[in-house]
Amino acid sequence: MSAATSVLDVRELRKYYPIHRGMLSRLVGQVRAVDDVSFSIDRGETLSLVGESGCGKTTTSRCILRAIAPTSGEIRFRTKTGAEIDVARLSRQQLRPLREQMQMIFQDPFSSLNPRMTIAEIIGEPLLVNGMTDAGARNARVAELLQLVHLPSAYLNRFPHAFSGGQRQRIGIARALALSPSLIVADEPVSALDVSVQAQIVNLMLELQDRLGIAYLFVAHDLSVVKHVSHRVAVMYVGRIVEIAPTTALFETPRHPYTEALLSAVPVPDPRERAQRIVLEGDVADPSDPPPGCPFHPRCRYAVARCREEVPALTEISPGHAVRCLRANELDLRGVTAAAA
Repeated sequence: MSAATSVLDVRELRKYYPIHRGMLSRLVGQVRAVDDVSFSIDRGETLSLVGESGCGKTTTSRCILRAIAPTSGEIRFRTKTGAEIDVARLSRQQLRPLREQMQMIFQDPFSSLNPRMTIAEIIGEPLLVNGMTDAGARNARVAELLQLVHLPSAYLNRFPHAFSGGQRQRIGIARALALSPSLIVADEPVSALDVSVQAQIVNLMLELQDRLGIAYLFVAHDLSVVKHVSHRVAVMYVGRIVEIAPTTALFETPRHPYTEALLSAVPVPDPRERAQRIVLEGDVADPSDPPPGCPFHPRCRYAVARCREEVPALTEISPGHAVRCLRANELDLRGVTAAAA
């Protein structure tokens, strides 16, 4: 991505959690939840983070929003004025003016809304906190936001219990849009919803992106949703990005064995074809004590001797397509055809 158009530029991001043991709480190790993660997101672009549970997706997104402080690395955010600020080095007080430009859509639409507040209060709270004290102007803005997410403004004075899961998520999206952010982190925004409702929410997010030019960091498990919503996809394993590429290239020609295994789980919408699922043997590597060499080699069916000794670097093998695999140029891996996805 061009530095001039990037909303977010993450460089060598790390988040380690110390392990203390004994009566004196001696430091005996570290859990490398996020380890040397780098990527950028352009204006109006969606980058998806995918991988198994515990791979570091959510920790990465929380570090970017500074919900948790990173151990090291740079999180360069371009503000609406064009200034580039390293969010990782800001104090809590310095972060406050940036909060309105970086928002989040939460996974659970039921627990993310205060049941004691009306919809007008929930969506209007960010406006009030940021200085819009006029109740009439605030309610007018809330009504405008409800129309933006295709909900009637007549719902202003209702409470969250009166809405379905899909409607609640629309309310959560309206709240995230209240301050006109340039970056939204969506942490599994449709995983708690029915399939038919998932499609509605994803299409709404795409519509809003086209209208408002928002950049999304989309954290997800469902690769079918990821293919529909993303411009680029980053695959994470044990805290590291093992492959990052444009969506079409990653789905059709994966270059990392872990990506191939994930894609084999994508359902094939043809009853005449049998899914050829790749079942990974063994357990996910321990981020506090990863194996020597490539962390994926104990589960990789293509591993050779050098995979057990050398740590692969993230290497660009074609424009915009980078992979962390020593045998990336040797392997012919199976992707997902356009018809199957």
